[in-house]
Amino acid sequence: MRALARSPLAAAVVGGAVVAVTLVALGVSGRSSTTTIVQQATMAGETLPPSASPSTDALTVHDIYTRAAPGVVYVRAPDGETGTAFCIDDAGHLLTNQHVVGDAETVRVRFGEHRGATATVLGRDPSDDLALLKLQAGAEKLPALPLGSSAAARVGDTVVAIGNPYGLQRTLATGVVSALGRQLLASNGFTIGQAIQTDAAIQPGSSGGPLLDTSGRVIGIATRGNDGGAAGIGFAVPIDTAKQRLKELKKTGSVRHAWLGVTAVTIDDRLATVQLRTKAGVLVQTVTPGSPAQAAGLRGGSIESQADGETLLLGGDVITSLDGVTVRSVEQLTDAIDTLKPGRRVRLGVLRGKQSLELRLTLGTAPARAP
Repeated sequence: MRALARSPLAAAVVGGAVVAVTLVALGVSGRSSTTTIVQQATMAGETLPPSASPSTDALTVHDIYTRAAPGVVYVRAPDGETGTAFCIDDAGHLLTNQHVVGDAETVRVRFGEHRGATATVLGRDPSDDLALLKLQAGAEKLPALPLGSSAAARVGDTVVAIGNPYGLQRTLATGVVSALGRQLLASNGFTIGQAIQTDAAIQPGSSGGPLLDTSGRVIGIATRGNDGGAAGIGFAVPIDTAKQRLKELKKTGSVRHAWLGVTAVTIDDRLATVQLRTKAGVLVQTVTPGSPAQAAGLRGGSIESQADGETLLLGGDVITSLDGVTVRSVEQLTDAIDTLKPGRRVRLGVLRGKQSLELRLTLGTAPARAP
């Protein structure tokens, strides 16, 4: 199981855009180191390997839409929230955003003017804004969309989004990959790592829909920013994350995320004015009471200062490595913990003043909401 570092963003997402200073609470969530590869049938029944290069069999935008749109559905939750989902296999499983379904046990889906069905919410992962649905018995069979690899995405690649903005079913939007490796704030206060940024229109109702490459493979699950996409900035949860979650969502209905329990900031040139003893690493800001970090004796800062227009706490430990691998940024530490499970014993290299230490701790299970 791949355990990911879950981090409440204190200053990384403002109005749907990512700002310069990343200040996150590394509240680690459980991901799996064993990637579950899900191969999906195409419209013609052919199985496509999700890792195939998108450049080898590029389709026209019309072709992508014609193949994928029949597997995309409109979702309405009992509380009135609406969004999009898409079919991922012949068993009638659908993927969408957790914030679309909320706490609902069942939702209504529609895939035509007078065609619809009820879907059961099999599992949800608020920390990754993912939900797994399944069409109830007797529902019309939908074609599955092939799953690609978000790791293969490159800035500048053409992408296609299909969703239901403002209830307008199966609407097409095109754009490019604007950036990679973004961190998004999930509804429970933790962060979603390695998100894809795009200028394809992601409007209210489009959340949960597929973001596809030019081979028609899903590389992300669209989720709109706080500005609703009005500023030309949309995001997608990486499909690689969803594939790693599927087995656990099907089996248990939830996902356990590993947890460290600190807030921290990356040490870089923006902090040069505070004259730290090191020019690289992760400066601990606060340590959550009762967390694995506190149990291991990790220390937060106590001296308030300003750097690059941001307030931060000085005097805390600097994390320099995890299990012997050098750590240079909060994102790198988050991604590293992302590969581990709750209960995993780890070694943290720490700089405390002039002293270099190695702290050993056991990663915990992230709480339902970020502290």
